[in-house]
Formats: sequence, C-alpha cells, structure tokens
Amino acid sequence: MKIYTALIGILMICLMVGAASAAGSTSSSTSTSSTSGTSSVSASTTVSAEQALSQVYVSSVTVDPQEFYPYEKGTITVQLTNTGTQDVALEHADILNSQNVYIPDETKNPYQVLTYLGPGNTMTYTFQVVAKPPEGIYYPVFSVASQASGSIIYPIEVQVDSTPIQEVISMRPDNFALDNTDNVNLTITNPRVGAISNVIITPSGSGVGISPRQSFIMSIPGGSSVDVPFAITPYQTGNVNFTIQYSNGMNIQNPHSDTVVLPLNIGTSKTAASTVINDLAITVSNGAYQLTGDVTNTGITDANGLVVSVGSPAQPVEPYSSYAVGSLTSNDFSSFTLTFTASDLSAIPITTEWKDDNGNTLSSVQTFDLRSLASSLVTGSRSSGSGSGTTGVTGVTGATAGSAGGFAGARGGGGLFGIGGGRSGGLSAFYPVIGGAIVLIAAIVLYVKRKWILAKFRKQ
Repeated sequence: MKIYTALIGILMICLMVGAASAAGSTSSSTSTSSTSGTSSVSASTTVSAEQALSQVYVSSVTVDPQEFYPYEKGTITVQLTNTGTQDVALEHADILNSQNVYIPDETKNPYQVLTYLGPGNTMTYTFQVVAKPPEGIYYPVFSVASQASGSIIYPIEVQVDSTPIQEVISMRPDNFALDNTDNVNLTITNPRVGAISNVIITPSGSGVGISPRQSFIMSIPGGSSVDVPFAITPYQTGNVNFTIQYSNGMNIQNPHSDTVVLPLNIGTSKTAASTVINDLAITVSNGAYQLTGDVTNTGITDANGLVVSVGSPAQPVEPYSSYAVGSLTSNDFSSFTLTFTASDLSAIPITTEWKDDNGNTLSSVQTFDLRSLASSLVTGSRSSGSGSGTTGVTGVTGATAGSAGGFAGARGGGGLFGIGGGRSGGLSAFYPVIGGAIVLIAAIVLYVKRKWILAKFRKQ
C-alpha cells in the first residue's frame, strides 16, 4: 500500500512539471506574437519622401517695400511650415529671376546647404532683391528642393511704381511780419500702396527762427497724409527749406529725400487784429482832462490783452493813466477812459497795444486834435471831426480850447447869477418868473384861508 501511494505522488509531480512547461511555452509564443505586432504597426506609419514633402507648405510671404521704386532694393521673406510627422530635408532655396525682380549677383544666397524641417516646425527664408523698370506687377518664383524628391514652387507678387510722395505748405500767412511768429503747416501725402517710414523733416534758413528744429514721423500709411506744424519768426527776408527724408517700406533702409522751399514774404498781415478809436468826449475833473471813447477791432483775428494809453505831449495821471480792455474779438468794441494833463491838445497820440494768438506784441497809434472837444466844454456839447494817425482813422479836430475861465460859464455871462455879465447870463433871466410864482402861491394861500382871516378882522 505504501508503494502504491508513492507511485501516485510521483505521477502528480510529473503532471505539475508538464503543466508549468506548457504555460512557459505559451507565454513565450504570446510575447513573440506581441513583438511581431508592434513591428508591424511601426512599419505602417512610415511615409514616402513624396508624401512627407506634400505636408510642407508656404505659410507666409512678406514683400518689403510693398511697392518698389524702380532700381530699388528690398526683401522677400518666405515661411515654410511642416504639418507632417517626420523630418523633411530641404536645400537650394532661391528666388528664380523674373524679368524685373531678381537677386543681385553681389548678394550671396545662404540657403544652398541642406537643412531639415521637423514636424510642426516653421523655417524662414529672407532674400535681398532688386526691382527694375518698367512699372508694373511681376511674379518672381520662390523655389526650394527636397533631397529625396521634388521641389516646392511658389509665385510671389511684386509691384514696381515710381509715383512720388507729395509735400506742400498747406497753411501759411499771406505775409510774414519781421520779428513776429506765425504758424505754417507742411503736409506730407503718401499716394502709394505701401507705407513709408522713418520720416524726418529738417527745416533750415538764414535770419529766421524755427521751432521745432526737427520733426519725426514713424510711419505714413499708403493713401494717407500728415500735417507737420512749425513756428516761423523771420528777422530778415529769405527762405525756409524743409528737407524730408524717408524710407520706402517698414523694415528696410532704402533712403529717399525731397525738399520744399517756403519764401518769407515780408509785409503787413492781412489777418491781424486792427484797432480803430472813435466817439471821443472830454471833460475836466480835478485839474486833469478825462477822455472817453470807443475802441473797435476791425481785423480778422482777436486782440488779446488790449491796453489803451496816451503819449507825449500828454502826461498820463491816475486814476486812468492807461485802460486795460482785455480780449477784444473781431468786429467787437469796448469803451475806455483815460486821464491826463497837457498844455497843448492839438496832437494827442492814443496807443492801443495787444498780443496775437502766437504771443506777438502788436500796436497801433492814432493822433487826435482834441482842441474842439475841449472848446465844447463851454456849451456842454460834443464835437467831432477828422483826425490823423498812423492808421489814418477818422478822429476829432476843432479850434483851440478856451482859457481856464472858459470852463466857468457861458460866453455871455460871468458868475453863476449873472453878476457882472450880460442880461442873458445866470439865473437873473428867471427873476420875473420866480416873482410871479411867489405871487401866485401867496394868492392861493389867501384864498384858502379867507374865512379865518375875515374872522380875525371882525374880532378886532
């Protein structure tokens, strides 16, 4: 029995060893099968060189300048993007010469060597080119070869045009006044398709003050214009030269230059404020003359900070040695009052002084004969006539003023009540009227009190 049990144990051990061996063989077979499957998948993702090249495309093209001048240098920039899953070997990138746009012989092409464009990456090529006349639109071709198969060919549009930019003095006064500042505008217009950049305007001239000394504009887009202001102060007759330097395009240095000449015509400004004095009247107060009148701005622009004053032989005194009107707009007027002393009223200058919008100080002087106005103090009436001045404005004239006694009363009389004067002077001419009024008032009082008066008499 023991021998039988031992045999059964040995048999069970053999069966277990056989099962383990079979399991290992199955695992090895499965592993081999799995490896074989992986190798098959990897091989299935490999594409041909033609397919890999087809996944590369031109993603961007930039031409600078956007519009060439004839014989002008510029750049063409091309970007390639690889949307595939494997590297693509590229070489001999170039711009194939067209009739009018080409890479000059002295420019070395750096893109002849072999380069690899990886999956999802972008490669940039920049070429220096020259455009020749005649004007027109041309299509040079970008070309790059694949090491394994084929090439990429892409036409690029390039415009050639000789249309210049335009510069003009768009705002200026009709005449410049010596030592006075006026504003001018230089207008730069770009009628071309592309933008111009790095615009520098430099004014120059002899015997003239200019501000600013230089002006810079980063860019002027195609089909637009820019006004550039300058302040000009001439000290002599001459010219101002505006030199305009710029580049055609945005990122390339191809300098161009133009010049605009501004003649400085010296004369009287047609737009300046102009003052006229009229409606004068004169009185005497505290031993001094008090002169009143109106000042009118007949010019086109405003007179700022206007001040009115008198000059020699008149001697200004307070309280109105000068009169500040303030700002006087075009076609407006203001009253003024001046006080002064003078031994001779035959030529009294009245000065008006103001500032224009640029801060220049301007003035006008008008001379008046005030003797007739002083003479009118006798009768209390206002007299006007003609006068002279630097502006030829209508003023006042007349005979000389009377003596100090002339201010005391009428010519025919002396004192206030006619003492020592004629019969028509003073209040004496009204004595009969005054006496009659007194008699009338007395009669009225007696009539009203008649009963009371009669009663008094009866009692007596």
